Amino acid sequence: MALLVDNLLDMAKLQAGRVWLRKDWQSLEELVGSAVRLLEQPLRDHPLRLVLDPELPLVNCDAVLIERALVNLLQNATKYTRPGTVIGVTASVEADWLSVEVWDEGPGLPAGREQAVFEKFARGQVESAVPGVGLGLAICRSVIEAHGGQIQAENRPTGGACFVFTLPLEPLPPFKTDDEPDPEPT
Repeated sequence: MALLVDNLLDMAKLQAGRVWLRKDWQSLEELVGSAVRLLEQPLRDHPLRLVLDPELPLVNCDAVLIERALVNLLQNATKYTRPGTVIGVTASVEADWLSVEVWDEGPGLPAGREQAVFEKFARGQVESAVPGVGLGLAICRSVIEAHGGQIQAENRPTGGACFVFTLPLEPLPPFKTDDEPDPEPT
């Protein structure tokens, strides 16, 4: 119930344009780790495969919102796949973009509904025994787009669903050490 209320409040804020990004330089590895820790119970029945490029740069983002997107994507994977099926997160750099995939080995998405699942109150299956109201993926799309990125869904050729989002990479600000003197006032 608390997650539903949080999702409703987040969606209302995002749709009203009342979310100000609190961006800072973040490690994607830490954001993924935090999301995985939050979902320790739902993920316990799924082998987790993390493939994060060891050379991933820091990304300038709102850590709370990107973590929420990761939590929603991982939580969907746990809800729509049988216990024992693999869930994975893959991340790499493509040109000036960070690309993140959250995938599973479940039944996949209904053909033709791959992008419709991002609409508010949309569900992958029209009639589903899986609890939810269809806000998690809409929130993901709003969060990623607020960061200047994109998100899409597709079925994996080997079975299962794959959600891919991209975030723009920015150059790191100049690094200043404590040893450097402050510039003299002129």
